[in-house]
Amino acid sequence: MTYHHLISASSLDGKDVKNAQGEKLGHVRDIMIDSSNHNITYYVLSFGGILGMGDKLFAIPPEAMAFNQKDKEFTLNIAKDRLKTTDGFDKDHWPDFANPNFRTNLYKHYGYEDRFAA
Repeated sequence: MTYHHLISASSLDGKDVKNAQGEKLGHVRDIMIDSSNHNITYYVLSFGGILGMGDKLFAIPPEAMAFNQKDKEFTLNIAKDRLKTTDGFDKDHWPDFANPNFRTNLYKHYGYEDRFAA
């Protein structure tokens, strides 16, 4: 029998996010869960800035994130340069995450298939 690791969403808030090269990219700011199917739809990554000032937020498909249970951090499978050149959003102007077009375009932008698309 195979057991899966269960992790509380609140324990992931603030966890570091690094790339495959071990560079710190930011941290998890929030987790968006689709209440109709109970799946994680996006992780919200806080990237850049200093001490939370001037950082940009990014919606990240869950397929791009891998949680390292041992080190208690995420590895993001998206290049740092891609984040630097991608439009993020700020803490006062969040996108409409529920909009299917937003989700489909976001997944496509990062090279992932929108598994929720109809």
